[in-house]
Amino acid sequence: MSTKVPQSQEDQEIDLLQISKKINDFFQMINSSIFRGIQFFIKNKIVVLALVIIGFGLGMFLDKTQKSYEHQIIVAPNFESTDYLYAKVNLIDSKIKEGDTLFLKGTVGILHPKKFKYIKIEPIADIYKLIEDKPENFELIKLMADNGDIKKTIEDNLTSKNYRYHKISVFTDSVVIDNEIMESLLNFFNKTEYFKKIQEANLINVKAKMIQNDTTISQINNVLKEFSTNVNGSQKSDKLVYYNENTQLNDVIKTKGDLVKEQGYHRLELIGYDKIIKDISTTLNIEKTGLFYGKKKLLLPFVFVFGYIFLSFFRAFYRKQKLIIENNN
Repeated sequence: MSTKVPQSQEDQEIDLLQISKKINDFFQMINSSIFRGIQFFIKNKIVVLALVIIGFGLGMFLDKTQKSYEHQIIVAPNFESTDYLYAKVNLIDSKIKEGDTLFLKGTVGILHPKKFKYIKIEPIADIYKLIEDKPENFELIKLMADNGDIKKTIEDNLTSKNYRYHKISVFTDSVVIDNEIMESLLNFFNKTEYFKKIQEANLINVKAKMIQNDTTISQINNVLKEFSTNVNGSQKSDKLVYYNENTQLNDVIKTKGDLVKEQGYHRLELIGYDKIIKDISTTLNIEKTGLFYGKKKLLLPFVFVFGYIFLSFFRAFYRKQKLIIENNN
């Protein structure tokens, strides 16, 4: 059976001295590194100062010239033209990336296509508007949400394209003075024979429906007027009760209310149906912001100096290793 020999006081003192020495060596190494760094900057102060000045000057130039502006237009696609709109926006974006200024200027009608950086479209999520007065949409969203995350369902491509409003964002490298870009885009989007025919048919249908509704409402008003005359001319209270309990009359009044509500909806339709892709609002010249946007004058001096330090230490390391290999040989 082995017994553990207690560590002597002298061994403990030796261990403490070794730990203390290692700590001192560590701090001495840090001090040496700081000193060598100071020596490096003193020795290369002219090069470092020149790099700082060049980086600052170049950064100032880039901050002034390399700007980015966003222009937004909120649209409402009519006649189930959402997929068509997304396809057109993606087509324009691909032409911008290809540098096809002929297409952008000739087909789309943009006078200064080189200003374009890119374009994108995204839905404006409004789940409440999507399910408003549409039980089938509510059941669909509920079914999709049961099988996954509700947030993911709301942002899903299948769901998002059913939203009423969508935001088109155009990015340029300079300020747009007028609304020329947005008007050119809208003209391009609305230049489609297929949806124009659907638009014409829808307008005819809506107007015919409104005329029919006005006729029905007028007929209901005549019925109600006749009923009111008969009630006022009747001297029997039991007859008044009879009419009040007449469910057919209540249905007539409810029908009139529904028709009046429908007429209001049709009037709003006519306002929005004047274009296939209806523009709702436009906002121009929103300057882009970001972590390093507009701060290149501060960033580039650090990048240049750090690059010079890295190259200097890499060169010193290479020379040292080369010398060691040569001496060993």
